[in-house]
Amino acid sequence: MEIAKSLVYFILAGLCEIGGGYLVWLWLREGKGVTFGLLGGATLILYGVIPTL
Repeated sequence: MEIAKSLVYFILAGLCEIGGGYLVWLWLREGKGVTFGLLGGATLILYGVIPTL
């Protein structure tokens, strides 16, 4: 069960890293609203917290 839990956290952290970076990219490079930047920043913060679990 511990291995499955670790795999879920690993996949979730990867998705947060890629998704957060992409949202920030959309905000900076594609001219999307500041909401994209804030959501991207929050997602990247979550990416930093997930490995501590």
